[in-house]
Amino acid sequence: LLVLAVGFSPSPVRAQSVAATWPSVSQKSDDGETVRVETDLVNLSVGVFSRDRKRAVGTLQQQDFMVFENGVPEEIAFFASASTPFDLVLLIDLSGSTSDKLDLVRKSARRFVEAARPVDRISVITFTDVPRVVSPFTTDHAELINRIRKIEKPRGGTNFWDAMRFVLADVLSGSRGVRRSAVVVMTDGVDNALPDVPGDGSIISFADLMEIVRRSGSIVLPIYLDTEEEMIRQGRGAQQAYFLARQQLLILADESGGVNYRARRLEDLKGVYEQVMNELSTVYS
Repeated sequence: LLVLAVGFSPSPVRAQSVAATWPSVSQKSDDGETVRVETDLVNLSVGVFSRDRKRAVGTLQQQDFMVFENGVPEEIAFFASASTPFDLVLLIDLSGSTSDKLDLVRKSARRFVEAARPVDRISVITFTDVPRVVSPFTTDHAELINRIRKIEKPRGGTNFWDAMRFVLADVLSGSRGVRRSAVVVMTDGVDNALPDVPGDGSIISFADLMEIVRRSGSIVLPIYLDTEEEMIRQGRGAQQAYFLARQQLLILADESGGVNYRARRLEDLKGVYEQVMNELSTVYS
């Protein structure tokens, strides 16, 4: 699929599509026979910038976009402008090296909330081997920050895929068809289910998680926290597992229309969170 924004250059990184199959619809024909119709609705998320990529374009309308499939124009059935609110989940990996740096995690999460738009609802969830809801969806930034201050030092391994399934299938299920949704996840991506990683790991497979991602319509924006050198030095990680984890984070972003970010240190998260929030404010769906 090709997305064109008239008069501007769309971001090539975020012009991604997610196909979701809607349930079959049964209808009675005039002769009494049942006709079943199955429709594929493709959800596109695209960021639009000026040609020099220095200015986000947030004032376009539906008529400014054209969608083609194999050169054939397609109907735009639904349109959400860049100002349309999001339901945002901030998913934070507290396993591994991050567990000893909770103050930095709390401060960076607070910056994420402060950078969010007043119209966006935010939920904060942490995970190790199980996800923990720090705050349900709310637009009350003061309450979010208060709950973030109370995040405690966790215990357990890393069941990243299970945490993503929980967010997409449970937490965001009420947003589907009502509000746009996105998951901003800070993690090194190393699930204990990966080869040569100790621990039981997630129950769900990565392949099954990807099916949920494709059908959810949610944008996934991974922030890869580079813990590889430190964890391998401590004998708590394997290079092959980190390689696979990075590839999987790229797939999560690409398949959902998101962007993959990188933070070399926890101290870098503040700036990355600000970048994520700024770019989300340019997204059309």
